Amino acid sequence: MQQHSDMDGFDERLRQRMEVKPHTLDTIPTNSALKPRGLIPNTPLAASTISFLLGSSFGLGAFTFLVGGYGTLWWMTYQLGFYVAAWSAFHWGEFAVTAGWNKDKCSVDSFLLENGAQYHVAHSAAIVEYVVTLYFWPSCKGLPYVSIAGIIIVVIGQALRSSAMIHAGTSFSHAIAYKKLDTHVLVTDGIYKWFRHPSYAGFFYWAVGTQLVLQNPVSLTAFTIVLWRFFSSRIRSEEGLLIRFFGNDYIQYRKRVGTKIPFIP
Repeated sequence: MQQHSDMDGFDERLRQRMEVKPHTLDTIPTNSALKPRGLIPNTPLAASTISFLLGSSFGLGAFTFLVGGYGTLWWMTYQLGFYVAAWSAFHWGEFAVTAGWNKDKCSVDSFLLENGAQYHVAHSAAIVEYVVTLYFWPSCKGLPYVSIAGIIIVVIGQALRSSAMIHAGTSFSHAIAYKKLDTHVLVTDGIYKWFRHPSYAGFFYWAVGTQLVLQNPVSLTAFTIVLWRFFSSRIRSEEGLLIRFFGNDYIQYRKRVGTKIPFIP
């Protein structure tokens, strides 16, 4: 009997050691379909390191913007400073809002830093266009009212996207949901009363605004066309699923509320 009891105790201790207990700092989505599949490890260390780097670049960009640029470094202008700060704030904000209001879907992927090679190529090309134009034709960057308009649009776009994610809560997802979850509800109040897809509209205007800040005509045109095509296609696909999830309720909502993205009803 004593030997049997000892074996039971050993098995129990072994089971407890092998059991993975969740930690408050862990960011592991409860839905296996949303678990990260990128190259960045989904660990608290990775999340804190990314936050530190984004915070540092935000601080450098914000300081450059506030002091009006550095005279000794011709390329460190207030425009580029704001751009770096806005980019850093966007990616940190995506993770922070998800962690705060939608933790079951939060992971290192919520930073959206592995958002496809095209995304990073586009932003890199925008910086190259700005620096090259500034060096050879500095007068082309000398329209302060254009940059001011861009700054306002960026701030509005960021506020629109973040408020949409916060208001939707657990119903929001960075990835299209192909299956209706128990927590998935049709949100039609708050910011969703005025914008049918406020997170998409917010990102569209945020991205367009960044190119107005930099006064990049080529990137502005490219960003506008590519993003319009992307969201037009994504909204059509997503709304087919939303109609399947919510039926006539979503059809009536779609009739009442527009996207507020140009030429996407």
